[in-house]
Amino acid sequence: MGVFPCHLLRRWLLTDWSEDLKALYTALNIEKAHIVSWSLGGGVVYRFMADHPEMVLTATLVSPVSPYGFGGTKGSEGTPCYDDFAGSGGGVVNPEFIELIKAGDRGVESQNSPRNVINGFYFKPPFKADREEDFLTASLKQSTGENRYPGDFVSSENWPNVAPGAWGPINAGAPQYVTGDAQALIDIVEKPAILWVRGSDDMIVSDLSLFDFAALGQLGYVPGWPGDEIFPPQPMVSQTRSLLEKYAENGGSFKEIVMENTAHGPQVEKPVEFGATLLDFISVE
Repeated sequence: MGVFPCHLLRRWLLTDWSEDLKALYTALNIEKAHIVSWSLGGGVVYRFMADHPEMVLTATLVSPVSPYGFGGTKGSEGTPCYDDFAGSGGGVVNPEFIELIKAGDRGVESQNSPRNVINGFYFKPPFKADREEDFLTASLKQSTGENRYPGDFVSSENWPNVAPGAWGPINAGAPQYVTGDAQALIDIVEKPAILWVRGSDDMIVSDLSLFDFAALGQLGYVPGWPGDEIFPPQPMVSQTRSLLEKYAENGGSFKEIVMENTAHGPQVEKPVEFGATLLDFISVE
């Protein structure tokens, strides 16, 4: 997702991006379209479908963020682990990764370098994209800071001692700010068909995400983890499936496709297979 100057003066919300998308429709004189989203973009599409279902022919969600946000929730219903949503928001992003983006790092010396993160998590090793340098260059153009990426955070008494702030894209995707989006999607009267595509080896959006503090705590990488009863790893895939099943029970439809031997970017890792799957879906619908 892009960075829009209008967000510099107030809190970022997925609703803002939803309205940006509506404005793009208007500018291009589009009444209705097939929408394809990826990762955090899935959260924007949940909101856009709830706000403007009449503008959506179909929705394709590629490795989408959980409908309950990223981090800090448990169970298939997205129950907050803490009242202040600790463990989500701008404070959960590795600060070394941010510093390396600021420095324009193109190396491989640090395990947290943008290149290593892209090749190690967005794709399933040993896959390397033909446009690796282009993807890296684009990533390094990301604006960073408290009101940019990843956003700000506040201290919390709850482990891991950070809770969402009010600015930036990672806060926009935190559960604190998407409360009600899942139910709003279920409540759509005329429901567009949904295609859900995910990689079999995705370690970013998964039921044991290596970007989730709870999963890292359970694995012993972050000390002080309070245990499964209080703060279990967020079941991101299970939450998405639970929501889409409710969506189908209430008159909608969805299709889940798991692309084998791919990670968070199946559309890049297997573009021919992904393209065929997408075209088959939208041609039927």
